[in-house]
Amino acid sequence: MVPALPPSFPPNFPWPVIFGCAGETLSAAERQFFRRVKPTGLILFARNCQTPAQVAALVDDFKQVVDAKDPLILIDQEGGRVQRLGPPHWPALPAASRIAGLAGRDAAAGVEAARLLGRLLAADLVPLGITVDCAPVLDILRPETHDIIGDRSFGAEPEQVIRLGDALCQGLLKGGVLPVIKHMPGHGRARVDTHKELPVVDAPLDELKLTDFAPFRALSHMPLAMTAHVVFTAADPAAPVTTSRRAVDRLIRGQIGFGGLLLTDDLGMQALQGDMRIRTRDCQRAGCDLVLHCSGDMAEMEMVAEALSPMQAITAAWLRRAGELRHRSQSKLPFDRDAGFAQLQNLLGGNGESGS
Repeated sequence: MVPALPPSFPPNFPWPVIFGCAGETLSAAERQFFRRVKPTGLILFARNCQTPAQVAALVDDFKQVVDAKDPLILIDQEGGRVQRLGPPHWPALPAASRIAGLAGRDAAAGVEAARLLGRLLAADLVPLGITVDCAPVLDILRPETHDIIGDRSFGAEPEQVIRLGDALCQGLLKGGVLPVIKHMPGHGRARVDTHKELPVVDAPLDELKLTDFAPFRALSHMPLAMTAHVVFTAADPAAPVTTSRRAVDRLIRGQIGFGGLLLTDDLGMQALQGDMRIRTRDCQRAGCDLVLHCSGDMAEMEMVAEALSPMQAITAAWLRRAGELRHRSQSKLPFDRDAGFAQLQNLLGGNGESGS
């Protein structure tokens, strides 16, 4: 049972949640659910994306169902192995590690490649109505980094990760897409996959500030960030950042100074404990602005909706500012996608694809 909105809220005010859907079109049950709940946005996965016309129709249908002109439409489109839109309708684009390799040989060329990658990603997303890309990954690569991050990282040196992450963000924004910096405050020290287990990081705070936190602090002006389902014992030994008020306040809002929209990583990952009601309440109590549930499982989505608290006024203000930033940052000049891809191929040595 979805809770009733307070009388002071406008009738179409969204709830602070991003949901997925099961297939290539909205089912009757999903349409009814989304119309009733009015989520802030929708996240798309490969299961939802077959052709450009189909994806655009799905996005338009969602907008009509929730009666919103500009909801957040998200996707994980990083390049490399995390690319929900792929051949034959969308080109394969390089993983962050290939950009990092170039930057190691030529720093300026690496920055240009990262910027181009952002523009190319946005060029694929905007015609579909997708407004948010859950990229870049700002996690520092370390010897112990689990393969779930692996080649998605821009490297082991914080300064390089900052330069390349910022360039990719700028490319996305110029193309009319909001970036999401992730996984805050850092996933590089995690030795296990958070889809399956809960990692615990015991590094001291002073060391984390100089390494893992540095890219997020440098890009803390970005509009959206995604949490890491990782325990940092320096802040809270009992709970992962996503469900820890101490960690969010001390690390994300405090040490890093992030002042934008804080989005959870997927509630369905096994690093979190409890049913979807418990996870939803814990995330909101921790200070996360938007809850993310990806699977499209209707029974789980009903539980999330039951547990939601209404959107905070500051979250609504950040949402408005994010939308304004996207429109303000988008370049008014045309972007030649083919020329941009050819330039990226040239920078990377003749092959823009990731090969992974």
